[in-house]
Amino acid sequence: MGLFSALLGNAGSVGLEELNKKYEMLLTEGEVIELGFKLIRDTFIFTNKRLILVEKQGITGSKTEYRSIAYKAITRFSVETAGTFELDAELKIWVSSEAVPSIKKQFNKSVNVYEVQKVLAHHVLK
Repeated sequence: MGLFSALLGNAGSVGLEELNKKYEMLLTEGEVIELGFKLIRDTFIFTNKRLILVEKQGITGSKTEYRSIAYKAITRFSVETAGTFELDAELKIWVSSEAVPSIKKQFNKSVNVYEVQKVLAHHVLK
């Protein structure tokens, strides 16, 4: 992920080996990480059971919040692809009956946003 893209808050892919090493303590028995993306300080992880959001807080980033969202709680989502002259694509996720998206994430062009959509659709539409 390029510095310019990171400064804009866009997410880039993270390797499964790195994710497993760093976040294996969050996983339950039989849970497997399928995809992961990193913003400047935050990470979001798609497993076979849930979506995990890792959000660094404070100036130093020493405080961390781990949010877990069961796929069955996701009522809808949208993916907006990047245009020819745009730098990013956007993912929006609505949880439960909320009127506005609970989660909004932007991806740089190195991320295949269709892959993200496919993983979400696979789990949410079960």
